[in-house]
Amino acid sequence: MHTTTRLRTLLAGPDLIIAPGAYDGLSARLIAQAGFPAVYMTGFGTSASVLGQPDVGLLTMSEMVSRAAALANVIGDIPLIADADTGYGNPLNVRRTIQEYERAGVAAVHIEDQSWPKKCGHMEGKQVIPMQEMVQKIRAACDARRDPDFVIIARTDAAAVTGFADALVRAQAYREAGADVLFIEAPRTREELRTITQTFPNVPQLFNWADSGKTPTLPLDEIRALGFKLVIFPVSLLFIATRAMLTMLENMKQGETPTPLAEQMVTFTQFTNLIGLPAVQQLEQRYGVNQ
Repeated sequence: MHTTTRLRTLLAGPDLIIAPGAYDGLSARLIAQAGFPAVYMTGFGTSASVLGQPDVGLLTMSEMVSRAAALANVIGDIPLIADADTGYGNPLNVRRTIQEYERAGVAAVHIEDQSWPKKCGHMEGKQVIPMQEMVQKIRAACDARRDPDFVIIARTDAAAVTGFADALVRAQAYREAGADVLFIEAPRTREELRTITQTFPNVPQLFNWADSGKTPTLPLDEIRALGFKLVIFPVSLLFIATRAMLTMLENMKQGETPTPLAEQMVTFTQFTNLIGLPAVQQLEQRYGVNQ
């Protein structure tokens, strides 16, 4: 089964799809090995890991596609849902963006109605393009896909710019333009979350769990009960890894060795097993490499 078809099947099924955010090949591999049904490629985390800079539109389409291809290769038959920012231009650019992500092995992308350069959805100072301009982008995205199961997720950032009511109007227009899943970014209250799913009862909705962001972080049972179909965790792994690195660096700066934190670390053997060394060693034996 293609990963696109697998994701379509998950979206049509009864369960809430939980997709942790991967920011590099290692995090993607760990998510897959943990048994999650899908992996989310975070633009926020990709900008941080590739450039060491914030998510403010500095990454190009080709850089994002290259990272997406690497992650898709690592996770195999698990669907990869990828951030495609604004589609990187007008509807003609969006067509190429969709084709490049699809060629990279991605199962779904979300594109947003921010003006370029975009910002992380939970930052201040965002701007949005006219609704009809985004409608044409969604139409172009749907027309461009070669695999009809490739999933188009339409994201609107209007709630923070033109108001929550306008975000609902835009979401309806994007659905009518062909979007498979709706993603209303940064709702601020339970009531807004409830309104989203009640307004679109038969359309898959994405819940963006942004740690310490603007949206309430609810228990998964409540997210499921509200009617959301897909929940992504863009920054959770990135933030916890960053905290661990800061702790280690502070200890080293104070003259300590890593030894006091050894129990919080995986061992050398555990790590090499996690990243696939045993499989490489089997191939070496099969082909007589290094013998």
